[in-house]
Amino acid sequence: MSCSVAVANSPVFSPSRVISTSLFCNKASILSSSPDSLSLSLTHLKPSPPPSSSPSSSSPSSPFRLRLQKPPTGLSNSSFSSSTSNPVSISGSGASPTILKRKRPARLDIPVAALSFGVPATPATDTLAEEREEYGYSVYCKRGRREAMEDRYSASVAIHGDSKQALFGVFDGHGGAMAAEFAAENLNKNIIDEVMRRDEDETETAVKHGYLKTDLDFLNKESRGGSCCVTALIRRGNLFVSNAGDCRAVVCRAGTAEALTSDHRPCREDEKERIEAEGGYVDIYHGVWRIQGSLAVSRGIGDRHFKKWVTAEPETNMLKIEAEHEFLILASDGLWEKVSNQEAVDIARPLCMGTDRPEPMLACRKLADLSASRGSYDDISVMLIQLGRYM
Repeated sequence: MSCSVAVANSPVFSPSRVISTSLFCNKASILSSSPDSLSLSLTHLKPSPPPSSSPSSSSPSSPFRLRLQKPPTGLSNSSFSSSTSNPVSISGSGASPTILKRKRPARLDIPVAALSFGVPATPATDTLAEEREEYGYSVYCKRGRREAMEDRYSASVAIHGDSKQALFGVFDGHGGAMAAEFAAENLNKNIIDEVMRRDEDETETAVKHGYLKTDLDFLNKESRGGSCCVTALIRRGNLFVSNAGDCRAVVCRAGTAEALTSDHRPCREDEKERIEAEGGYVDIYHGVWRIQGSLAVSRGIGDRHFKKWVTAEPETNMLKIEAEHEFLILASDGLWEKVSNQEAVDIARPLCMGTDRPEPMLACRKLADLSASRGSYDDISVMLIQLGRYM
């Protein structure tokens, strides 16, 4: 049995196209809106016989009658000859119709990228995409209701004696997995290259240039789609958390959840003002605020068709790692749309702190499963970093 799914609240939504996804095949197709693609049989309908008192009944060969609605009194027939796409306004008797101009351009029709890029599609019953546990971090990725996983992650850990440096990232792709795949493979290297060639007090600038270079390199490939990103750089006991998009970082400070990033969405007032200053507009569609009526995030890697308004420049927050900073959660919005910051910390903390055998991987699984049980259709990626290992 197959199932057609229209994803209306995904980051990229093109109203003129609907993705039809078969749960047991690896192909995605665009449903045609052509009149030839739909047919309706009326042979099963039983027509009512025309009243005998009506002298002007329909032709005997046609059992159906069509009654045309009369135009409202006082309006000439010319008022109804205008194109339906141009509404008319009539003021006073005998006034000429006034054509109302469109205030905003039409929503952008974004080409749909292949959904099976990167990770091959797995059977619908196999919800586990990947899990990994290494020194100081655990990550668990759970595929959503799409045919292929679009989330990616990266991790780089370097230990030289007492010196510990690490860089982690979670990437949430949209319009395909190409941008997330590219960011996972290149962003860490670009950030580290920028960090190594700058002074220590320029780390935030180095991270920004790493993001911008990754974005430029991806755009030069002329690939479609985009990706939200969140990264955590640990260097010399300092934590630099950056994001572009709605992936989020939350730190547990002695049991209290503190968000270290702020989601970049068009509904944010400063993001809305920035977009409108560049000539774009922000509108609500199907209950979600979107750029040009289509894109639901305002920063990220890629998004060629929206690059005038969507920047890859991240926001960065820095803090000194102290004993009270117990662990850090990096996750895609598949988690945060269904689980609050404090709830995530409350679930993960008993499994990570105060036990002889910490189970951070189990914490990651529990968080992803909780979001899925609450109806999340999106891919869910959860990374938990034990900050005590890097002090």
